[in-house]
Amino acid sequence: MKYIEDFRNSEYANALARQIACHAHPERHYQLMEFCGGHTHAIHRYGLPGLLPGNVEMIHGPGCPVCVLPIARIDKAIALASIPNVILCSYGDMLRVPGSNRHSLLKAKAEGADVRMIYSVDDVLKIASENPHRQVVFFAIGFETTTPPTAYAIKQAKMRGLMNFSVFCNHVLTPAAMESLLSTQISESGESVKLDGFVGPAHVSIVIGSQAYEKVSQKYRKPIVVSGFEPLDVLHSILMLIHQINQDRCEVENQYTRAVNREGNLVSQQIMADVLELRETFEWRGLGFIPDSALKIRAEYADFDAEKIFSLPESTGVEHKQCECGSVLRGIKKPMDCKLFAKVCTPENPLGSCMVSSEGACAAVYTYGRVNAI
Repeated sequence: MKYIEDFRNSEYANALARQIACHAHPERHYQLMEFCGGHTHAIHRYGLPGLLPGNVEMIHGPGCPVCVLPIARIDKAIALASIPNVILCSYGDMLRVPGSNRHSLLKAKAEGADVRMIYSVDDVLKIASENPHRQVVFFAIGFETTTPPTAYAIKQAKMRGLMNFSVFCNHVLTPAAMESLLSTQISESGESVKLDGFVGPAHVSIVIGSQAYEKVSQKYRKPIVVSGFEPLDVLHSILMLIHQINQDRCEVENQYTRAVNREGNLVSQQIMADVLELRETFEWRGLGFIPDSALKIRAEYADFDAEKIFSLPESTGVEHKQCECGSVLRGIKKPMDCKLFAKVCTPENPLGSCMVSSEGACAAVYTYGRVNAI
């Protein structure tokens, strides 16, 4: 705890806040997006908005893998779980995310489907080994952080001959989403959202390295600072972004040097490349279809691809008419702009994915929105 507490020191936090206030030009409004949901929770848990000057605004991004999965894919997972003799496994948050008509995997479980919460993909391999006469499907989600374990599990299943194991693959890619946000920052009403820079994700960057954002930064002339999750990390990253903006620089900088390097984890990258390949397009909640933004299982591993093994019904996905999750994920609106927020929609009764996930912006604001600064 000693080393963690060093990154939560209130004296240092206030010193960084004073530096931010000193360098933020009063005539300028800085709009910075924290891409990752983990950063959103850190920002609200430690009351960082209260430390920032009024002209430095943090905008929540789509970096929550549970939140960005479209309802159509959730409907397909529910359909998979409803197939006789299937055991469907996924992480806890996914079980509660509403699909069309507020149906969820948790409700499917209550209706008799064999849906199981797991903590790692190793749990799914164990379940497949223990149930050789049943089909075990892993509902795989996540950004590049959780993708290597899925790819490795598929390789393990092939090596061990676990032919009753398959993956419903929904892994998505961070740089493609950043590019989509920068190229289409227009809401349905025509309101534009200007982003001056990104607080880049931490865990994702450990895998793909800081170099993965250089193309986006250069193409759209936006600074990106890869940040750790502790409050001092985030404040330091905000200060680094403000320095870049003031100097009209557009670079990828790495604040999280204790964990991230430029190249990333080459072993993990190779495992992903061996088993997975780009999808031509994939739908994101709130962002629509984005080309080259997700991964699918390669043909040589088709025997472990649930989308090839099972006939899944097509679904367009029916969103709740008043839920603003899509707008929150694009940075168009903040959680409290939603009429349902903290009234009808709460963590105990979520109507949208942003209130379900432990990384969702609505859950962060609901849980920590009134916490004082550290």
